[in-house]
Amino acid sequence: MISINQVDTLESLERFVDRSAVELFIHNEMKPFHDPVSAISKSLDYAFSKDEGKGGYVLVALENNVLVGITVVNQSGMDEYIPSVFLVYIAVKESHRGKGLGKSMIKRVIKNSPSSIALHVEYDNPAKKLYENIGFVSKYAEMRYEGELENGNSKNPY
Repeated sequence: MISINQVDTLESLERFVDRSAVELFIHNEMKPFHDPVSAISKSLDYAFSKDEGKGGYVLVALENNVLVGITVVNQSGMDEYIPSVFLVYIAVKESHRGKGLGKSMIKRVIKNSPSSIALHVEYDNPAKKLYENIGFVSKYAEMRYEGELENGNSKNPY
């Protein structure tokens, strides 16, 4: 049986699983749509921050005390003009995909959410269908400038 546990602090996360194991799990299980471990680490810092305007939580899915799914949620408090809840990462162990775990975690985020929820997904990511089936819609086209700035610095983090 799989249990899904919500954690709001780093200390409570580490009662279930080591932070570095979470970072590597997200990085590895989201391939090829993954981010660098440093970016994943920053999202966890943000989720567990007590600073005003920051916060969030993590959902940890365990089967027999083994990590099989993780969701990182960041909250901005900016719900007057953009969704204040951002589903940053949802990763499910490959052997557990297609069995409803991702859907269960997303439904938990929806249930906990005080406002609308945003997420980013690449057009060719198979998870896009899951998000659409749950009710997520493409509201805006995201646009980025990743070229050179006038000061010579690059905005491209990749």
